[in-house]
Amino acid sequence: MFCPSYGKKLVEESPNFCSGCGERLYHVSCIGDTSLPLTSQTTSNCPTPTFSTFLEYRKKKNEERQKFSEGRKGLKKKEKRKVQINVGLMTIKKGGLKPYRGKTIFLTTDPDATATSLLNQAVKKMKDFNKDLKDGPFLLLYPDGTEVITVPGTQRPFTLEAYKAEVGKPYQRITVFICLKSDFEDVGENSDLSDSDPEIVIKRPSEFDLADTLPWELQHESSPLQKAAEYEVLGILCLLMKYNRDTNLQAHGIIANLALELDHKKVSRFNISRSAVWDGAVRGFRRSTYCDNYDMFIKFNDDAGSFEEGLDTGGPRREFLTLLMGSLRNRPIFDGPPESRYLVYNSRAARQDEYFLAGKMIAVSIVHGGPAPHFLSKNLVNHITGNQSFSATVEDVQDEEITKILHQVLKAESEESLHNLILQNSTIFQTAGCLRNVKPFEKQAFVEEYLRWYILERNQSVIQRFKDGLESLNFLSALQQNSSVLAPLLCFSAKALTASELESMFRPDLSPAGSNKRHKEVLTLGFWADYLLDCEEKATAVCLEDLMMFATGLTAVPPAGMTPPPPCIQFLSVSPFPVANTCANTLKLPICDSYSIFKANMDFGIQNAPGFGCS
Repeated sequence: MFCPSYGKKLVEESPNFCSGCGERLYHVSCIGDTSLPLTSQTTSNCPTPTFSTFLEYRKKKNEERQKFSEGRKGLKKKEKRKVQINVGLMTIKKGGLKPYRGKTIFLTTDPDATATSLLNQAVKKMKDFNKDLKDGPFLLLYPDGTEVITVPGTQRPFTLEAYKAEVGKPYQRITVFICLKSDFEDVGENSDLSDSDPEIVIKRPSEFDLADTLPWELQHESSPLQKAAEYEVLGILCLLMKYNRDTNLQAHGIIANLALELDHKKVSRFNISRSAVWDGAVRGFRRSTYCDNYDMFIKFNDDAGSFEEGLDTGGPRREFLTLLMGSLRNRPIFDGPPESRYLVYNSRAARQDEYFLAGKMIAVSIVHGGPAPHFLSKNLVNHITGNQSFSATVEDVQDEEITKILHQVLKAESEESLHNLILQNSTIFQTAGCLRNVKPFEKQAFVEEYLRWYILERNQSVIQRFKDGLESLNFLSALQQNSSVLAPLLCFSAKALTASELESMFRPDLSPAGSNKRHKEVLTLGFWADYLLDCEEKATAVCLEDLMMFATGLTAVPPAGMTPPPPCIQFLSVSPFPVANTCANTLKLPICDSYSIFKANMDFGIQNAPGFGCS
């Protein structure tokens, strides 16, 4: 058909409108005079298209134009963009709602997800991965334990996209929690104060809320003695609340917050030989591509130089950091007893900036889930955290000549002998800035003054550089703010690993009850318990620390806690010797006929494992 207004022939057969110009067209069969233009011909018998027909026509043309503009995609509906967030589980711990460690999983959802839909998806995903999850109605909670209803600080209903815009974090760093409704209600009831309850209740979290205590008015006139007693009670309450707040702080929670800055999508690579851990570590930390915030990827090479296959998913990193802390203890930048090391100036180490590197290594080890040093002097740690307390002994000085002189000063009985002794050794005391006349009752304070200079003040420049290294990953700031919690991690602890702790740490993976395998596995578990006791009593060739190092890459539970999965025991029927997977925290025990064979095979297998004796 031809449209005179558009000037072209149309492809469609008998259209009502021109696809080029939109003019209404009339069919020739309805027109008596065919000499007139098609657009000007009219007749009462010609059908007139309705308005709705034109709207349908326009919609169809718009769809065709859209198809043309989208090219090969055509009218394919665009899929909604999915985002990934973290979902955790909150349970009641110590009277309050706390996140359950190791239960955080990823959840893929829509950005416009509401609180209800997000809760349903989170509960389904959590049940899929945790078959032991209790049944019951759940609530969706923010990290502070409040229920997800509206976007915080607004009255707008919650949507994931609105919450992300308000909190200012990428979706991957957003974490919400699910919690049993009964647990949420129990905590709410326990935290409420009843007017009829005469007892004083300290709420959790243990922040001192002035609204709960002020204004405080006496209901009756009291005598001065009664007022003093009342103020004393109030002071005790404040101390109790401060103590409650301090004890709620735990090292693994603080370190977990520091670890949030780690970027698990990028890695810093280390090539380590167990016979030269320090050299490989220095090369790795000084590499231009190294970054404190990146994950650590460790590749071990045996003494012969052959490469150990396998990916680092945690085990090699923990083993490397354990060996590194052991090597750091014996570096020449430290002096003093093995359990109480303090920094000393070493010109070669200062030129190589080893003090900064040592501080960085300690901070990185703790935040990345490795061990703490456990060998620094309490006086050094107190000085770093700003604590002025100092308590050193003459035995902390490793210089035999100086130790002898200080002992003589402490043993001097008369003022004359003390005076002569100080004059004979005036050089060392003048260098320390404490040369003066000393009375016999002042000799203890005089020696402590010299020790302070010898341990701290003369090494101030390298201590400052060591602190600069500790500032990596904001560890120094956390240490100074939470010194009562984190400072003990750096110092020696006499608490040793016990057989019962190790036995409870490793959970057995048993075969179904009643099976033949189950009978042999239970027998092997008895051998395992006896072997742990023999290790504790030094009746085996290895100790408990060697056994834990073999299974997990650690000699003790690190400050950040054991990273998932939890340690477990499996059983071997094809090998007479134990096998460990440090990445999975799995120890595979051999099934033996007698305890003597089991013990001998365990000793042989652990002693011949790579890295045995390096720590």
